[in-house]
Amino acid sequence: MAIRRSPLRRSLLRRSAALAAATTAALVLTACGGDSTPPSRSTHSGHGTTASAAPSAGRTGHNAQDVTFAQQMIPHHRQAVAMAGLAPTRARSQQVKDLAARIRKAQDPEIATMTGWLKAWGASVPEADASGTADMPGMDHSGHSGSGDSAASMPAMPGMMSDAEMSGLEKMSGDVFDRAFLRMMIGHHEGALDMARTEQAKGAYGPATALAKSIVASQSAEIAGMRKMLGER
Repeated sequence: MAIRRSPLRRSLLRRSAALAAATTAALVLTACGGDSTPPSRSTHSGHGTTASAAPSAGRTGHNAQDVTFAQQMIPHHRQAVAMAGLAPTRARSQQVKDLAARIRKAQDPEIATMTGWLKAWGASVPEADASGTADMPGMDHSGHSGSGDSAASMPAMPGMMSDAEMSGLEKMSGDVFDRAFLRMMIGHHEGALDMARTEQAKGAYGPATALAKSIVASQSAEIAGMRKMLGER
């Protein structure tokens, strides 16, 4: 015998079926959205963080080697600038005068840059006298032993001229000055190369290692030029 369903029962069944279909569709849409949107945001954010953090760490982080590099290269540069300052009134060769002018033009701004780093790091900045000799206790760069509590942390700087050598250069002129200047500056530059290469190998501060690289390139070229002026091969 057939069972007859009332119109009310049929209406309720149709409504239940429609509700079930709507719920299923909503669940499908939610699942699809969950699979795509969140991973996209996570991936983008992750790359953004890595890209911004790496350059910052490379430029702002510094170590003890960076401090030593700046504290030693400042007086080293100052002495080179002092030596170059003698050339305009003592040198005979225009090539020597031009070289001295280039040294002063390059190294004066570098001194200012490194001084700024030390101040920003809260480290001491070397003082200097008129000859460009550093006035920092313990820095044995003039051919005699240093003194003071910082002697162990501030070793001798390679290539620095002694006070006697600087005084002797001041008394020269003409061809004698030219040859002495070139020989002394070659030795001075070679000392700077040693310091710069150490910074490249052990430094952590990006601008400092970049400056060291620049010093190696420029002063290597100047050494070759000075040897050529002296007739050396």
